[in-house]
Amino acid sequence: MAGINESRSFIPVRIAVLTVSDTRSLADDKSGQTLADRITEAGHILAARDIVTDDRDKIRDMVLAWSRDKDIDVVITTGGTGFTGRDVTPEALEPIFEKRMDGFSEVFHRISYDKIGTSTIQSRATGGVVNATFVFVLPGSPGACKDAWDGILKAQLDYRHMPCNFVEIMPRLDEHLRRGK
Repeated sequence: MAGINESRSFIPVRIAVLTVSDTRSLADDKSGQTLADRITEAGHILAARDIVTDDRDKIRDMVLAWSRDKDIDVVITTGGTGFTGRDVTPEALEPIFEKRMDGFSEVFHRISYDKIGTSTIQSRATGGVVNATFVFVLPGSPGACKDAWDGILKAQLDYRHMPCNFVEIMPRLDEHLRRGK
């Protein structure tokens, strides 16, 4: 049965938050702040936070830099997952995923459907692994960020969550690189 195993110790995870927006600053970034607040309230470490414009190269370069930083375990982006011409976050990041996490998108849409109905199809939320770092690509609304954190990430980024969680497999995400050719 799914739930928290109180006999296990909590392990804080170092998480970076990247907002993708042409119009926001840190002062008025509600979605990024929503994630930052939830990350620290859960006991994790907000390792970095920044904003980049809706530019494929800038998005990809920031996520790649953070994925190479040994002080960052997880990257969460918010924004740029819709269908307008400026929405390019999935196009920037999916090509660099070493492994794609289809289940993240599916569960996100299930949770979202319960709240906003068929409007959930207007999001291209996705997830994957880049340089042994989990990357989650969320829509730019505070509600979507709450849904993803509260409904998926809070549990999966808690080592105590059973029957399994992302934290316990983090040390093994680069096995293929350590094995050699």
